[in-house]
Amino acid sequence: MITVVGVDGSEPSAAARARLDEAVLVTGSERAFRRLGRLPAGARRAGGPLLEVVDAHLEAGEGTLVVLAEGDPGFFDVVRELRGHGVTPEVLPARPLASLAFARAGLAWEDALVVTGGRLDRVVNACRAHHKVAVLVTPGVGPAEIARELAPTTPRALIVCEDLGGPDERITHSRMGEATTRPWKDPDVVLVLDPLHRPHGPGWVAGARPGPREWALDFADSRLSPQVRAFALAKLGPRLGELVWDVGAGAGEIAVECARMGAAVVAVEREEESCARLRRNVIAHGVKVALTRGQAPPALEPLADPDAVFVGGGGADVIAACAARGPRSLVCALRTVEQVVAVLDILREHGYRAECVQLQSSRLTVQSDGAHRLAACDPVFVVHGARE
Repeated sequence: MITVVGVDGSEPSAAARARLDEAVLVTGSERAFRRLGRLPAGARRAGGPLLEVVDAHLEAGEGTLVVLAEGDPGFFDVVRELRGHGVTPEVLPARPLASLAFARAGLAWEDALVVTGGRLDRVVNACRAHHKVAVLVTPGVGPAEIARELAPTTPRALIVCEDLGGPDERITHSRMGEATTRPWKDPDVVLVLDPLHRPHGPGWVAGARPGPREWALDFADSRLSPQVRAFALAKLGPRLGELVWDVGAGAGEIAVECARMGAAVVAVEREEESCARLRRNVIAHGVKVALTRGQAPPALEPLADPDAVFVGGGGADVIAACAARGPRSLVCALRTVEQVVAVLDILREHGYRAECVQLQSSRLTVQSDGAHRLAACDPVFVVHGARE
């Protein structure tokens, strides 16, 4: 028999204690054993990879194996791993660490994202895009690393939770600068909060809000028609956990659309008038976009590496600088065939599969005499480069 027992620093439930008392083997992480405290006298602690311990126990076929996990074992923990190995365990959960962290902070959390894993960039991008994130700490993804990546473009407040439920529990409200230098003692959860966020009305789904009901919106004086932007967005594929650059952003139409789809976005624009329009569009649509005012390519150097890039303005040097950072997708809007040939060569030199389409659309308009006419928009060449 295999039972997974969640531990949160408090006394285990009667059912969990009964399984521990009858166990012949107990396995789990070092932190889970610290949360448990006393190991039953009749049980032996088993080390090594979890699935190897499980297979050896099943082969022996004797007694109960207890697998310790932190908080709720079905939430980013061992239950999925065991089920994937063909094992259906008994599960006795404790309080989820994210739930405990928000309770200690006195915050509601139905509108929070809960993230974890070894990909610091993905975790940080979720924190850039969302106003309330609980990060379940893993090696290399803790308060110092998160704060270092967010600063200085994304101001956030941090609440660092250490030894949740245990005798050394500590809840610290930290500024980002402090988080990078302060010594932390094995933190469990970091709450990353946008202090400027104003909550929307009551929600109906936990986590991120549903995506936009439509995209390729109409923007006043947009450089690109909605039809062209729809194609560009399809090739960019913006999504939660990724970072998109909008280079030569203009009024930020692409930046706003990508942010509405859950991506973290940096808009790069040199013209002050365009920056002002971009800020107005960001506010009007209630999204988060980091604005870098400057001339590319130099303005790109301090930015975090992107997952996708849209280039709406700039020459061959800008496109080459973007391609050199290795995004999985790079999309350019161009006006002449000569530009297209040069950009295709640049992308292919950087290892991209590159293609080009020409897009042109016409809108039905009503003339003063009541007649209907098709008003053609200027044709645009869209070059798309993709790689793994």
